[in-house]
Amino acid sequence: MDCIKNRRTIRKYKQEEIPAALLNELLEEAFRASTMGNMQLYSVVITRDQQVKEKLAPAHFNQPMVTSAPVVLTFCADFNRFSKWCKCRKAEPGYDNPISFINAASDALLVTQNFCTLAEAHGLGICYLGTTVYNPDKIVDVLQLPELVMPIATITVGYPDECPAQPERLPLEGILHEEVYHDYTSEDIERIYSAKEAMPENQHFVTINNKETLAQVFTDIRYKKADNEYMSEVLKKTLKQQGFRK
Repeated sequence: MDCIKNRRTIRKYKQEEIPAALLNELLEEAFRASTMGNMQLYSVVITRDQQVKEKLAPAHFNQPMVTSAPVVLTFCADFNRFSKWCKCRKAEPGYDNPISFINAASDALLVTQNFCTLAEAHGLGICYLGTTVYNPDKIVDVLQLPELVMPIATITVGYPDECPAQPERLPLEGILHEEVYHDYTSEDIERIYSAKEAMPENQHFVTINNKETLAQVFTDIRYKKADNEYMSEVLKKTLKQQGFRK
């Protein structure tokens, strides 16, 4: 599909509402995604209200897309609904554990990607917010998520008001492994990452951050070890709070 090959992240949106019928149609079609045991272990919270967007914004480091996009979608791993169905049918659920969270998170991410592809095919722009798993506790509070429900991905959606350049991607040879995983030699790394490092915008990124290499921008500034460890603790605490505690 051309919409996949040509896709780009959209952070600026026209102030034009997305018809509810269109959004529901896209979500319903996205729900045809593969799912663990046909259990559909996900829920989607649709946020249109500006005040709620403003409450969500701090959890996403106040990225402007959260408050400027017409719609914010929070895709959640959800074992709450299925567990309640079990109890209503004289079955005892056993889904308060890490493997159940992984199953539900996988379901939610499959649906998320389906939706993104469908939305772009219908002329909408999207931005995937990785910050959802950094501050899940804040999102749980704002969206009033019950036990066995965890936010997994947030997508801002709207009609594009920009056409940014596509971000680069690693060459196919850097990602594919035939039959078994073949570990990378230093020569492989040089070949795989050379084009990425040579891009003017990435070289500029290195310069303005006073670093020697692009990798240092990632390890020392963007995704630091201390930050990762702190957010990992928040994630573990929130998983326990939400019932995935064993």
